[in-house]
Amino acid sequence: MEITELSDRLEKLSARYAEHVGFDRTGDWFLLKLQEEVGELTQAYLQVTGRARTKGSSPDEIRDAFQLEFADVFCQLLLLARHCDVDVPAAIERKWLSHE
Repeated sequence: MEITELSDRLEKLSARYAEHVGFDRTGDWFLLKLQEEVGELTQAYLQVTGRARTKGSSPDEIRDAFQLEFADVFCQLLLLARHCDVDVPAAIERKWLSHE
């Protein structure tokens, strides 16, 4: 799946969720939601690396939770980029791949 298609699908899901719950997805919301998800990823990372309580979860459950939190961060980052009109592939090309 291409990043643009993924972004379109995520946008629909996010907009539907916001409408259902009843909040506006402002620039602040996108950035703060990303920060929230990074915090959850940090907690999951600490668990997967053995530096936080397991809370009764098995190693497989901890690894799965880490992967799902990683997905949350990636998706929220794409939603923020879309909200701010950032062409992610073009920005990556300019910032990273131009040094190949």
